[in-house]
Amino acid sequence: MIMKPNHKVGIIGWGGYIPKYRLPVENISRIWGKDAERYKEGLMINEKAVAGPDEDTTTIAIEAAQNALKRAQINPKDIGAVFVGSESKPYAVKPTGTIVAEALGATPNLLAADLEFACKAGTEGLQCCMGLVSSGMIKYGLAIGADVAQGAPGDDLEFAAASGGAAFLISRDNEDCVATIEASYSYVTDTPDFWRRAEKPFPQHGEAFTGKPAYFHHIESAARNLMAELDKKPSDFKYAVFHQPNGKFPIRVAKTLGFTTAQIAPGLLVSNIGNTYSAAVPLGLSAVLDIAAPGDEILVVSYGSGAGSDAFYITVKDAIEEKRDRCLKIKEYILRRQQVGYKCYIKWRRHIIGQPR
Repeated sequence: MIMKPNHKVGIIGWGGYIPKYRLPVENISRIWGKDAERYKEGLMINEKAVAGPDEDTTTIAIEAAQNALKRAQINPKDIGAVFVGSESKPYAVKPTGTIVAEALGATPNLLAADLEFACKAGTEGLQCCMGLVSSGMIKYGLAIGADVAQGAPGDDLEFAAASGGAAFLISRDNEDCVATIEASYSYVTDTPDFWRRAEKPFPQHGEAFTGKPAYFHHIESAARNLMAELDKKPSDFKYAVFHQPNGKFPIRVAKTLGFTTAQIAPGLLVSNIGNTYSAAVPLGLSAVLDIAAPGDEILVVSYGSGAGSDAFYITVKDAIEEKRDRCLKIKEYILRRQQVGYKCYIKWRRHIIGQPR
């Protein structure tokens, strides 16, 4: 269904964070005797970002949120809600949102909540903030997508499951906003393509459902329905951002929908560091805002297994020019890399049996 705010809302600040450590595909395939070229050529995955030994979803969310605050330059005490979308929270029972809010200096008079819908939990938070801000219940809302994504050792998911986060501060649309969120459209079904049972350390995936009935069906449906409701066509958009579980899928869905490689290239930049799950589309949108010009129109479509997609129509405003250089851009985080080996990776991610947590 299409969702239009009664009072227009906008993005007043945005920011991302990507750990500097990188694990090349060859370092994983060498351990498990798998063909690295299958992942590099077939799925366009060369390496993935790995959280350091002192990093987790919470620290990544805080870094991204601090960058959003640097761009917005608002008082943290004016934030009325913090939503953190993730499927790799450090605590099974304890909210991440309260820790983030405390670190930002936004507590105690606000709403804080954790969201989970596989890889689209970050865009769910964006929709929650849109509703609360538009209604006048809060002045500013903070939506974060962050993950230290998990894949069982030797599984196909391990080659892509990466770490990163992005955050957006939402307010009533005004001259300080860098972009207006004009409308959103959500499309969901019960499609069992990916899941993790309680107390299981790693997710499982139903390969037969992964492509056409899951990722492609939901993204195409949400995008087409949003464009039809708004009487828009692919050529109207300067940029489009689609969920990036790998480099191949977003290119294929863009072509099916009628978008060009040039339109998706800036957002696709994020696929260079793997699938950051709840942060994948937020990071892609952040990368686009890092270079977008006033007047540009952007289509953003997330995907979350289980399954569903959120589509957004966003228009860029003049204020973006003065705000974009207030913190590191996504491309700069991607270029800031330090390679690590597989042994280091499994130690940091506590994949060694018997290792204390």
